[in-house]
Amino acid sequence: MKVTLTEVAARAGVSEATVSRVLNAKSGVAEDTRDLVLAAVEALGYERPFKPEAPRKSAGLVGLVVPELENPIFPSFAQVIGTLLAQQRYTPVLCTQTPGGVSEDEYVEMLLEHNTAGIIFVSGMHADTHADPSRYRRLVDRGLPIVLINGFLPGLDVLSISVDEKSAMYLAVEHLASLGHVRIGMAIGPERYVPVIRKVAGFLEAAKATLSLDLSDMVEHTTFTVEGGQVAASRLIDRGATAIICGSDIMAFGAVRAVRGLGLSVPHDVSVVGFDDSSVTVFSDPPLTTLRQPVQAMGTAAVRGLIDEIHALSPPRGEFVFRTELLARSSTGPAPSSS
Repeated sequence: MKVTLTEVAARAGVSEATVSRVLNAKSGVAEDTRDLVLAAVEALGYERPFKPEAPRKSAGLVGLVVPELENPIFPSFAQVIGTLLAQQRYTPVLCTQTPGGVSEDEYVEMLLEHNTAGIIFVSGMHADTHADPSRYRRLVDRGLPIVLINGFLPGLDVLSISVDEKSAMYLAVEHLASLGHVRIGMAIGPERYVPVIRKVAGFLEAAKATLSLDLSDMVEHTTFTVEGGQVAASRLIDRGATAIICGSDIMAFGAVRAVRGLGLSVPHDVSVVGFDDSSVTVFSDPPLTTLRQPVQAMGTAAVRGLIDEIHALSPPRGEFVFRTELLARSSTGPAPSSS
């Protein structure tokens, strides 16, 4: 049988109203009386009736625009950013582009129609050097807070969050060079994207500094897909590559497939390095050596910057660059000539 409020009041020798005031931490009750009531509650095992709290009112909608969800890095960004926004009482609205589906510009129009408080763009059109940057300037001109992740538009007065592509390529090249690799290839996405341009520049600079070699003939542009990684890796292996640095983890999975399709093995014949450290890398065969993109730190900076912008709290502007970390796993090993 459940203990009632009346029984607690009788045990403590006070009124039910007094018991209620104590349980709801209200003033107007003497300390001795409060102790008597709490002792009665403890002795009788009284459980307060559950009263669901009223739902917290949303502070507003925030759009999160990502290019797709097949690459595990984008769901990772969505999870981190969505959670952080919700903790600040904002309602995240995930806008995912798909081939033949709703475009980034169409999503933005829909968000504006719903009076969105701000938008975070992850690897959007701002990363495409062929795209018209005026779409973002129009948003800034109308006073809409926006943050750009992994892509940079010079002259746009907003917060941009980027990963340090250059230092990442140095880490990868130096790691492979330490294993005796000289003929290192790069499987990377289309040339028009800012992260691609920066990765290629970093790769060539690192090869020159570390190996005193010009490896510009070892850069293969393709698509950011498993199939793209497979095609690029096959071509690089034909050119004598004993190691391949890929622009993403899913491209690296394609590179592993290409190596095996040629009757070779990873890492005995060809070493493979990914980029992102997405959630599936530790489950790949072999576990993938990769460059970890600091998604948690980048997402936190983006959300804090956007909320500061929404509240006009002197938000940071310009590009903030985050360093990567090389995670050496089983997909890289000594070069064949030094085995």
